[in-house]
Amino acid sequence: MSKKGKVLVAMSGGIDSTVAALMLHKQGYEVIGITMKTWDYATSVGVNNKKETGCCNLDSFNDARTAAVEHGFPHFILDIREEFGDFVIENFVEEYIAGRTPNPCVMCNTHIKWRALLKRADAMNCEFIATGHYAQIHQHTNGRYFLSKGKDETKDQSYALWGLQQDLLSRTILPLGMYHKTEIRQMAHDFGYPELAKKNESYEICFVPDNDYRGFLKRRVEGLEEKVANGNFVDQQGKFLGKHKGYPFYTIGQRKGLDIALGTPAFVTAIIPETNTVVLGAEEDLNRTEMFVDKINWIKYDGLSDGMEATTKIRYKDKGALSNLYQSDNRIKVVFYEEVKGVAPGQSAVFYEGDDVIGGGIIQREIKN
Repeated sequence: MSKKGKVLVAMSGGIDSTVAALMLHKQGYEVIGITMKTWDYATSVGVNNKKETGCCNLDSFNDARTAAVEHGFPHFILDIREEFGDFVIENFVEEYIAGRTPNPCVMCNTHIKWRALLKRADAMNCEFIATGHYAQIHQHTNGRYFLSKGKDETKDQSYALWGLQQDLLSRTILPLGMYHKTEIRQMAHDFGYPELAKKNESYEICFVPDNDYRGFLKRRVEGLEEKVANGNFVDQQGKFLGKHKGYPFYTIGQRKGLDIALGTPAFVTAIIPETNTVVLGAEEDLNRTEMFVDKINWIKYDGLSDGMEATTKIRYKDKGALSNLYQSDNRIKVVFYEEVKGVAPGQSAVFYEGDDVIGGGIIQREIKN
């Protein structure tokens, strides 16, 4: 038994998770590698689409296993397709049908991936679980475990981890949090995997590897295209502008692919699923000063101090905007100091205190100024 402890490491076969596992092994942890199969490629893309990318293909499984075998620690493949599909994929579809824009990676991390890891870690008597995410975990003087941004802000993934609860954070190790991506690439070279250092990264949704979420929805929901066809585009005052292809196929802030000529640039500013209506406006019509957030998970503190100041991020690559947070029944009302653009219901709102994650939730609805 290692003095460092026993750790179950999620290994996708990519550079980050592989280096994370090898780092922990080198540091003296007793490492067990595990690769999670989350979806079936054949059911996710069209039959004529030959593009297979992302983390859940056979090559990735083999890459993860090879690294484990060559460094002398065990590796297993875990089939969680049923767990993943029942929650993450169905939630993805339901959110679009509800006129919202989901973030499936957040849902997977929060409800599936970490829980599946912890369940198997307990079965294997592992004290810890680990992943290759670029973020840090600390323990506050109040006893709570909390997330901080990764040292490499260009790769920081703390935004996608806001849903992790205390029992998960307390047992999670994130070895890459204090490193830049360039350092991880060098480590891959040093460990003897120069080809891994050159491996392309996938930024697509894992179960939509062709990056065509509209096609995925059409294949997943029988008759959807016919049911939602010929909805109305309207302007900010509700005036008819033209016909669209169906409200689930549009997202807040979308400009390209609208197939409507108005003489000036038009953006999707609101989606009304009840009437199959898509509202268009000018870019400034996307600006908001307030929003509501629900399904809150507090991390650094055990609740909200009413009026608390926080930097709120409304999307992964958002730099964040200063705001105040107020309790409003079971929701949080976020009031921004200045206008922010493109608040999209269904996306995550994550609250920061400096580099530390206070908590996060799901954007519920917009409030127009």
